[in-house]
Amino acid sequence: MLIYKIFRAPEWALLQSDGETDGAPVDVADGYVHFSTAAQAAETAAKHFASEDDLWLLALDADTLAPDLKWEPSRGGALFPHLYRRLRRSDVLWARPLPLENGAHVFPEDMA
Repeated sequence: MLIYKIFRAPEWALLQSDGETDGAPVDVADGYVHFSTAAQAAETAAKHFASEDDLWLLALDADTLAPDLKWEPSRGGALFPHLYRRLRRSDVLWARPLPLENGAHVFPEDMA
């Protein structure tokens, strides 16, 4: 199953240059890296990245992150994937720009 991470351009650039990261400031504060499923990603973008441009969508395989990936309740009791280790560049299957058009982020049509 693919899971997704939204990064601001500087956060994505840092992961590329350093090879690993503790994540965005919210990840560092919470002690784990936040991810969303395909069904959760648009709401995550709207809630935490409203009106932000220059974002990147990263896709990762949840199975390859075990046992460091835990599914825990968050918004409305839904289970969200949380990574309890540093995120590595090698974990990322692909990264694509997440454009903002007419006030909403446009996600790839092939998200599974």
